[in-house]
Amino acid sequence: MATVLITGANRGIGLEMARQYAAAGDEVIAAVRKPDEAKALKEIDGKVRIEQMDLGDFDSIASLKQRLGDAPIDIAIMNAGWVGGGKQGVDDFDIEEWHRTLDINTIGPLLLARALKPNLEASGDGKLMNVSSQLAASTWPMGGMLIYSTTKAAMNKVTQILAIDWKDAPITVAVMHPGWVKTDMGGPNAQLTPEESASGIRNVIAAMTKADSGKFYKWNGEIHPW
Repeated sequence: MATVLITGANRGIGLEMARQYAAAGDEVIAAVRKPDEAKALKEIDGKVRIEQMDLGDFDSIASLKQRLGDAPIDIAIMNAGWVGGGKQGVDDFDIEEWHRTLDINTIGPLLLARALKPNLEASGDGKLMNVSSQLAASTWPMGGMLIYSTTKAAMNKVTQILAIDWKDAPITVAVMHPGWVKTDMGGPNAQLTPEESASGIRNVIAAMTKADSGKFYKWNGEIHPW
């Protein structure tokens, strides 16, 4: 049995990953902004521990770490994210929203990863997966989505730096494009169901070894060009 921490576990891909890991007999630590509203999480059969944490609130990250202590965590999945509002063109964007989104999509995941390092090390084979997007890749030829794309691109670079700086630690760090998924963010016309995306992400994580640290994956196991 593994201990799996998932941020943004109250809906979409995060919720489905919580369901699948719990169904497999793993212990799930579901980190959400509003535990009182996490009705679907509370209905999951299995061992699910719901914890309050908001990646945009750095004090809440420190509080979560204090509650967790240095107990082993085998897998940490940074799934929570923020789209960045409706104004995302070069000639029309919201600077305050950009700052907020940077906190949630980039700085918060780094602070949480840093806080969880002892927990992942205690596992002996810790795995940290940052959920990003193909929109963050310089190889993806698409304009617009300025705030979301740049903050996720920064997260990708954070992942690469963590992989390099933690090369001597028993932790594998990678980044994931989960696909275009039928969630609140992806919309009803997306290509994948949350079940398909979550299952693919779990398979990739299970197969990763230390030699894979720093890679950018697609949900189906393919490597995404950066």
